[in-house]
Amino acid sequence: MKRCSWVPENNQLYCDYHDFEWGRPLHDDRDLFELLCLESYQSGLSWLTVLKKRQAFKTVFHNYDIAAVAAFTQEEMADALQNTAIIRHRLKLEATINNAAAVLKIQKEFGSFSAYLWDFIGGKPIDNLVNQEYPILSPNDLSVKLAKDLKKRGFKFLGPTTVYSFMQASGLVNDHEEDCAFK
Repeated sequence: MKRCSWVPENNQLYCDYHDFEWGRPLHDDRDLFELLCLESYQSGLSWLTVLKKRQAFKTVFHNYDIAAVAAFTQEEMADALQNTAIIRHRLKLEATINNAAAVLKIQKEFGSFSAYLWDFIGGKPIDNLVNQEYPILSPNDLSVKLAKDLKKRGFKFLGPTTVYSFMQASGLVNDHEEDCAFK
């Protein structure tokens, strides 16, 4: 089975992520929030590191229940910073809590985090032609615009490159390569 060239064929965790998650359009606020957080954790690290720690992050952050994360206590933060099963970067962890509160505000204003995000692309995925002649262009004007709006709304640890990766992961943008079986 042909996959996108960035997927190491000898790594089942990567293959499963590509085959069953990456690029599939998401509309559930909790799932979108989780992916946004995971993308922010990756900054400066490999995606494989994040994938390996994903389950532990789910445990620490109440399965990414947005309201529960927004109400994260100082005691929970202290415990998280001691938890070797996750990426213990204080600013990234604090950004998770901060961003949960920002998502709650967006939900009040737009009805859902999903509605807010999908409005940026007109409600349907952007289907890009990706091959050797047409490589992925990241960041792009759209990810710059979305990152700027997220920042204006109080989000942290989300620049245009991270936002573009999130857009790919959540299916807002379909960047499966032209010859990928999952295109």
